[in-house]
Amino acid sequence: MTRAVEWVKVDSERYPATEGESVRDERVVNGKRVWHPRKSKAAALLVKGVDLPIGDARVLYLGAGAGTTPSYFADVARAVYAVEFAPSPASRLVDVAETRKRLFPLFADARKPSEYSSVVEGVDVLYQDVATRGQADVALKNAGFVREGGRAYVIVKARSEDVTAEPEEKYEEVAEKLDEKYEVEKVVDLSPFYDDHAAVVARRR
Repeated sequence: MTRAVEWVKVDSERYPATEGESVRDERVVNGKRVWHPRKSKAAALLVKGVDLPIGDARVLYLGAGAGTTPSYFADVARAVYAVEFAPSPASRLVDVAETRKRLFPLFADARKPSEYSSVVEGVDVLYQDVATRGQADVALKNAGFVREGGRAYVIVKARSEDVTAEPEEKYEEVAEKLDEKYEVEKVVDLSPFYDDHAAVVARRR
């Protein structure tokens, strides 16, 4: 049976949730881990009505951090290849992966996909949350992992690109660059959950 993200009601609001072992302090309702949109940008995307087809999918997660959102993904995905470069969060990511047989931590630089190309199979979903200048370039360098028609979700942190520019300008700039290898479908502002953040949603050409 296909695993899927479900929805639960918390304090009169509906939030995405998955069934799995808790790894930190997330709220649990009816046995489901609640994804809070102020603690997970993927949760914010879902709350804003964006489809995130990770059920039984292979996912390449760039910028996995300490592993909370990758662990949510691993509750329903077939495999989650979680790339993180910073030592401290990578260490916590490894701890989280020990509780998830479908979560594979990779200590590597997302700007250098050759470092993990021997491990990652073709994926259905690329999810990128990397705070660096050149966020579009990272997604383009990793496009080879995404199967034709696969989806990409690139979280754009405008201030990481240019602290002086208008955020909307940086969102559009990233979307235009991605057009080289992806068909951009929409740009979704993540406010009010995250200031100066948006997600570029695209399909692999």
